[in-house]
Amino acid sequence: MINEIKQDAQDRMAKSIESLKISLNKVRTGRAHRSLLDNIVVEYYGMDTPLSQVGNISVPDARTLAITVFDKGMIGAVEKSILKSDLGLNPSSQGTLIRIPLPALTEERRKDLVKVVRGEAEGGKVAIRNIRRDANTDIKSLNKEKEISEDEMHQAEDEIQKITDTFIKQVDDILGNKEKELMEI
Repeated sequence: MINEIKQDAQDRMAKSIESLKISLNKVRTGRAHRSLLDNIVVEYYGMDTPLSQVGNISVPDARTLAITVFDKGMIGAVEKSILKSDLGLNPSSQGTLIRIPLPALTEERRKDLVKVVRGEAEGGKVAIRNIRRDANTDIKSLNKEKEISEDEMHQAEDEIQKITDTFIKQVDDILGNKEKELMEI
């Protein structure tokens, strides 16, 4: 029973790490990357459709994204969706191709992005600590129901804490790498 609780906590913590990585990928570092446009949706015949289903996104160089729109009539809607996003990008169209130049990040903007990244990392740590709390609660309830002894309960709580420390360290490592990536010019 204890092993199941530990495994569940470990699986949930790993999912928290993956979620953190996905949210940090959305933070722009000055280099063009397709994932910058993952959250953009375009109104396509009355339905909100992800940009990746309306056109082909490519990265011609380090500071430019290009979108080849499948339906020429959708170019205006795609440009409008990109402008409406909070990414601060200015698309320009050339036929069925939309080019999106990425402006260089200023020092002030980099520092703002570091704050955003730190907030995301702290959210990841909170999620991991909540999972630890849930696991410890489950272990204590097993002890109350006399399914495990006090010693087993304390040993299991220590093991849960070690697992938590490992995942918190992963969050710190991911945060450090992202901060370094943001601050390099």
